[in-house]
Amino acid sequence: MGILNPLYTAVSWIIVQFHSLFSPIFGKDSGLAWGLSIVCLVVVIRICLIPLFVKQIKATRGLQALQPRIKELQKRYKDDRERQSQEMMKLYKETGTNPLSSCLPILVQSPFFFALFHVLQRVSQNRTVGVIDRDLVDSAQKAHIFGAPIAAKFTDSAHKIQDQLHADLTTVRIVTVIMIILMSASQFFTQRQLMTKNTDPASLVGNPFAKQQKLMMYAFPIMFAVFGINFPVGVLIYWLTTNVWTMGQQLYVINRNPTPGSPAFKARQVKLAEKARKEGKVLLPDGKVVDAAEYEAQQAELKAQAAKRVQPARLTKSQRKARARDEAETHGQDATSDTSDTSGTGASTGNGSGTTARSNGSVKGSTARTPHSGARKQTQSRKHHPRKK
Repeated sequence: MGILNPLYTAVSWIIVQFHSLFSPIFGKDSGLAWGLSIVCLVVVIRICLIPLFVKQIKATRGLQALQPRIKELQKRYKDDRERQSQEMMKLYKETGTNPLSSCLPILVQSPFFFALFHVLQRVSQNRTVGVIDRDLVDSAQKAHIFGAPIAAKFTDSAHKIQDQLHADLTTVRIVTVIMIILMSASQFFTQRQLMTKNTDPASLVGNPFAKQQKLMMYAFPIMFAVFGINFPVGVLIYWLTTNVWTMGQQLYVINRNPTPGSPAFKARQVKLAEKARKEGKVLLPDGKVVDAAEYEAQQAELKAQAAKRVQPARLTKSQRKARARDEAETHGQDATSDTSDTSGTGASTGNGSGTTARSNGSVKGSTARTPHSGARKQTQSRKHHPRKK
């Protein structure tokens, strides 16, 4: 017994339950009954993944908010990759952000995708799987969607398609190619609307996370186009449906709760402001809506407070004369103080000159005596050391 056998049983059981629901309406061997069963399988899985989708949105916005700090760490430890990784992991742990949370919906869907692929592969081989018995295998092989069996692949041989699945090779190729194109285009458009509408342009500059998203925008559609030729029609229906679901889910988030600073956020603010204006209200920058009359009254009060100035009290004639007299007395006192300071400075300057003169005289006297003392020393030196003849 394989590890994924319980998952094969769960996927086949869900398909069989929806097939039994649609069989009375469209017929047991109808491709519409089997196709809608696969679509409903996608809906059940995606409803179960809604909590992970919410977590993905929070993780993505958390990473966008951390970009300035991440850039700072990358700049600080640009020469030490190991330390840079340690600091970034520490930052993620402190803020409770997990970069892998944005990939959770795809990772969780992968087992169901492979389980459905295995179930349809067994049906195309005319083998039972899970709860799909022999009768249901025969019914699934007869089911056609736009002329292509749900178990047929683009790479199947003409012998298998014509003899085992009872279909036309050209029809199968055309249907599978159209579905592969739609699958890849929906994948590209979903990622593109996330990058262009729900991302702050300022956060894209020098952001490795944004570069990764841009790479995914082109890499995933190409990858699905290449591998899609090996997918059965039923798997192509599954993946096209999940892409359409993701697109609609993102449109809902973009319109209802866009990322702050993104083009979608600005467009939503304009719509809300216009709606509030028609209702006689005003949208504040913080998103609150208040009555227009109340807002205008608050703004008028703020303008009055800003324009209000404290005006000096007007003086009488006698008060003005008293103030002028006081100012004149004050100027007179200042002039007297300046005069006394000037005379004191002159006296000190004179004393300083005399001192300087005396000092210069003493210096000159000492300088005049210096040659005589030098001559006496030279005479004494000659007496002790007579010059040789």
